[in-house]
Amino acid sequence: MPLLMLKDLPRYECLLEAAREFPDLDPSATEVFLHLLRTGDEAFRVVEAHLALHGLTQGGFSVLMALWGCCQRSGLDSTLSPAALAERTGVTRATMTGLVDTLERDGLVRRAPDQDDRRMMTVELTARGEKLLRKILPQHFRRMAWLMAPLSEEERTTFVGLLAKIAQRATDAPHPSEAVPSAGPLLAPA
Repeated sequence: MPLLMLKDLPRYECLLEAAREFPDLDPSATEVFLHLLRTGDEAFRVVEAHLALHGLTQGGFSVLMALWGCCQRSGLDSTLSPAALAERTGVTRATMTGLVDTLERDGLVRRAPDQDDRRMMTVELTARGEKLLRKILPQHFRRMAWLMAPLSEEERTTFVGLLAKIAQRATDAPHPSEAVPSAGPLLAPA
């Protein structure tokens, strides 16, 4: 589902006009925010279309990658609890249950009793799941490189730094019931 439900972004002049009515509207911040969402939607669309060719959703792919990453880092141990998977992929436990159900039905993962605590379950990547990842990943990585090709290495480094600043700010966001303080004046370039 897209993050931004607008087909066409408002022109900067429209944002300036809206700021007259809503003084808290910072036209340049709003413009950047809308472009960030639009770009995320478009990048997501490219990845989602590729995964769909292989019968995967972005959520299912994230679970497979979390399990595969665990496997790659720790040798043969490629298991995580559903709670750990939910934490690692940023979804609720209920959502993870649905994702694991689908992946298990497709033979890409399997649930097994935890070796240390039989009351708990773990999820592990199957050989079929790893085979699918090895098939998908080369083209997936080529698509990422293709999307980022317009940026030089220096621009990519700068972009990652800028996105990290925004991600940190989002992490520090006040609770939705709390007022957001004024952003203050624009910061000088770092």
